[in-house]
Amino acid sequence: AVYFLLALRFPWRMVGYDPDSKRHLLSTTEVATAGSLSGLVTRAFISPLDVIKIRFQLQIEGLSRQGAHGKYSGIVQAFRLILKEEGLPGFWKGHVPAQLLSVAYGAVQFVSFEALTEGIHTSTSLDTRAPAVHFMCGGLAACSATLTVQPLDTLRTRFAAQGEPKSICFGKNSSVYIMIFYKMRSTSNLLFLSKVYRTLRHAIVTMFKTEGFLTFYRGLSPTLLAVFPYAGLQFSFYNLLQRVWNAASPPDHDKRGNLKNLLCGSGAGVISKTATYPLDLLKKRLQVGGFEQARAAFGEVRTYRSLGDCVYRIYMEEGFRGFFKGLSPSLLKAAVSTGLTFFCYEMFCNMFWGLKETRESQKVDK
Repeated sequence: AVYFLLALRFPWRMVGYDPDSKRHLLSTTEVATAGSLSGLVTRAFISPLDVIKIRFQLQIEGLSRQGAHGKYSGIVQAFRLILKEEGLPGFWKGHVPAQLLSVAYGAVQFVSFEALTEGIHTSTSLDTRAPAVHFMCGGLAACSATLTVQPLDTLRTRFAAQGEPKSICFGKNSSVYIMIFYKMRSTSNLLFLSKVYRTLRHAIVTMFKTEGFLTFYRGLSPTLLAVFPYAGLQFSFYNLLQRVWNAASPPDHDKRGNLKNLLCGSGAGVISKTATYPLDLLKKRLQVGGFEQARAAFGEVRTYRSLGDCVYRIYMEEGFRGFFKGLSPSLLKAAVSTGLTFFCYEMFCNMFWGLKETRESQKVDK
């Protein structure tokens, strides 16, 4: 509580290098820690939305309740079905690799962003607070973070994609999984479902042995194509929306800096996600290539040879709307996650700066 009050005590600022603020004197370790903690807090909140979004993205059949049915047809229906079949833990499938991803991604992204904006300030005459500068630096920072954590993202997607019914446990080490019927076209099939990956270590070893090292970088091309504009738009619109907020607010607006960061971050997340969503869907489809066994119970499965083949087959089989499957939970997730990410990052940076200021004042008093 004391640390939180310290964070609220000092003026809030926009992310990135600001020559007018002493807060740029935070160390790289402090910036990395703030980024990691913001990722950790955000991931814990948005995991259920992420699982639902991934299930929608990987479903070949339409999401409409009319006509041919897929397993999932809406956010509420998907939530109820996952809860019924897999229990509450089903919404946190892949949470360990997802948390590792978020912590590492947050650290690398924000450290890179702060370093890039500072580099532009010292080597050029550009205004480091301009939205265009934030777009370029945000995109490059996200690409560096993506290259670092792509294997964890693939693992997270595999765990979220594999669904199994709630188990009936007998003792500590055994479980019997419910046998279910599923219908594929006109043929009824009986499937005995078991976990493809039991643990994170088991997943890494199995994927490496059966699919090779490069499988951890499946979907990297659409990921990089998507992450640069997505993160760039996030940072630039966060900057722009804050400027609009400041211009429209009374002089005491700094007192509501926490609300400003949360709302501006949410708006930036919705705008950037809508603009880049199809590339995120392509990434998810490619990441589960070779993973058809675990996907069979969810409906039709596909194996794509390349990014181009993925685009072509989605368009031919699912139409233009196929590129936007899962958009609703994605926008909800983007609003929550981006808002929380910027809010928490700013809060933790303020907390660290507040602690530093307090220590300095104590030294002076002595």
